[in-house]
Amino acid sequence: MSKRAVLEVIALDVEDAVAARAGGADRLELVTDMAADGLTPSAATVAAVRAAVGIPLRVMLRLADGFAAGDPGRLVGTAREMRDAGAEEFVLGFLDGDGRVDLDAVERVVGALDGCPWTFHRAIDRAADRAALRKQLDGLPGLDTYLTAGAPGGVADGLPTLLAEARRGRGDEPGYQQQLLVGGGLRLEHVPALLTAGVRAFHIGGAARPGGWAGPVSAEAVAQWRRVVDGAVEEAAGGSAGEAVEEAVGEAVGEAAGEAVGGG
Repeated sequence: MSKRAVLEVIALDVEDAVAARAGGADRLELVTDMAADGLTPSAATVAAVRAAVGIPLRVMLRLADGFAAGDPGRLVGTAREMRDAGAEEFVLGFLDGDGRVDLDAVERVVGALDGCPWTFHRAIDRAADRAALRKQLDGLPGLDTYLTAGAPGGVADGLPTLLAEARRGRGDEPGYQQQLLVGGGLRLEHVPALLTAGVRAFHIGGAARPGGWAGPVSAEAVAQWRRVVDGAVEEAAGGSAGEAVEEAVGEAVGEAAGEAVGGG
C-alpha cells in the first residue's frame, strides 16, 4: 500500500515536459491539438521531448477527433514513424460505429508496436459495453493500462464504476489485470477514495495548467498534485498524513475557486 502512485501529465511540447518533470510527474502523455482532445504529435516533437527529459512518455496514436480508427494503414505508418523518433510507449483506442472495440484496427496498430507498452485511452468510457471491451482486448501484447474516468462525463459521474473496477482488479478476472489510470475531470478530493480502493495511477491535463490549455504546464501545480497523491498513499497505508492531505486538498480547491480541475 505504500508504493508510490503514478502521476501522469499531458504534455504538448518540451516546455511542458520539463515543467511536468520538475513538478514530480512520473510519466508524460504526449499529444497535440487539445481542441480535438489530443492527437498524435509530430515526430520532431517526440524526438525533442525524448532528448529533453528522461521520464517515460506515452505517445498518442490518434489522427482525428473521435474514436474511429480511420485508415488503419495510416495509423500503422504513424506508429512506425513515432518509434523511429524514439517513442517506446503509446496511447490508443478505437471504437466502431456501434460503440464496440474496433479489434481489427487495434490489433493492426499493436502489431506495429512490437510489444511496446500501451494504454487504451478514454474510448472505453464511450464503449457500449466496457466489460466486453476489456475481455476482447485481454492478452494483447503490451496492453498494461486503461485510462478512464468511469463515465463519459468524467470522474464525478464515473466514481462508482472506477471503485468497482478497482475491486475487480484485485482478483484474477480476465480483462482487469491492467493498471487503472484515472483521468478526465479528476479532482484532488477524488484521490483519497480512489487510493483506498486500490487505484495507483492518476492522469491530469488541465489541472496542471492554471492558465488553461493556452498556457504551459505549471511545475507548481504538478508539485501540488504530487504532494496530495503521495500524502494520500501514506494515509491509505495507515500512515499519519491525513491532516496534511486534507490541508493540501483544501488549499487546491480554494485556489481553483470552486472550479473542477480536470485532466485529459
